Amino acid sequence: MAPARLRRRLSRGTPGQAGLDPEELAALVRDIDALPERGWCGGAVVLAGRGPYIVVEHATGWAVRWESADPVPMRVDTPFDLASLTKLFTAIVAVQHLERGTLELDREAAAYVPEFGAAGKDAITVRQLLTHTSGLRPGLPFYEGHGLELLWAEPPLTDTTYRYSDLNLLALQQVLERITGDGLDALVADGVTGPLGMTATRYGPVPDAAATEDQRRPWAKANRGRLRGVVHDENAHALGGVAGHAGLFSTAQDLAILCSTLLSGGAYGDARVLTPESVALLLDPPGLGFGVDQPWFMGELAGRGAAGHTGFTGTSLVLDRATDTFLILLANMVHPVRPLYPDNGPRAAAATRLARAIRN
Repeated sequence: MAPARLRRRLSRGTPGQAGLDPEELAALVRDIDALPERGWCGGAVVLAGRGPYIVVEHATGWAVRWESADPVPMRVDTPFDLASLTKLFTAIVAVQHLERGTLELDREAAAYVPEFGAAGKDAITVRQLLTHTSGLRPGLPFYEGHGLELLWAEPPLTDTTYRYSDLNLLALQQVLERITGDGLDALVADGVTGPLGMTATRYGPVPDAAATEDQRRPWAKANRGRLRGVVHDENAHALGGVAGHAGLFSTAQDLAILCSTLLSGGAYGDARVLTPESVALLLDPPGLGFGVDQPWFMGELAGRGAAGHTGFTGTSLVLDRATDTFLILLANMVHPVRPLYPDNGPRAAAATRLARAIRN
């Protein structure tokens, strides 16, 4: 088994030190190397580890490959537009405020943001926002020039079973900003990335990030041209670039710190950002902000309580407390244009390679 988890720091290690099969890890790298050639992405960075050890850190393909520009090779420290991985940071900030008593999980969101209670949303709770059981639709066209009044006027659907929705985390952002008086960017920096030393994780612009899309209609929702270093998500861009559902940029190395923090019960090095009980709240089924045991992107890591998330741009993160393993796959899957039929197979295949590498 991997070494003790309390307040550890990550370092490079061998597969043997981490209890992982080197042949499966080599196959993981080969699989990732094939993705740009297959046209799944412009380029990618994969990072895998167990316990305190990073055992795979590999870049392939191109960070930029516009036809009219010199291609820019991908590096292991290339920043990526995280897209919906941003939701994890919003959820962590929310749970920090549960710890402090400034937020209640089963209290109505409208108690904090009265405007949100309009159009029949007055009974929606903070927990429902975090578990995507609010009845809100997946999204609204803020990119057409609308502000938050569009959210205030939106009625919920009567069906409150699980329905993944960006609106849930946008609403949670409004709650957090109202109870603190600070912007979400400051809350993430002060509560998460600053204490953990995640210096590459921030809201844009990030000029040296991997390029995303030549964003034009009809395949996109807005005509914004070639995007690099500015948020890809049309609604996050329309709302100023800082949003609860999208907008953060980060590197694989920074996300590895986040994974290690959660696997260690909320601590990394000398910093503690969550209690173990709060980590359990985030990661235990059904998860708060985190998806739990979802084979469509977790592959064979799913089944023991693995948690994580994906992002539309081609990002994914999986951590498995049962085996103390973590996998980060960052790709510019929408570069130079988004696929007509997105394929999540490579995400699941990478997680399965890591699952099969676990020796004990």
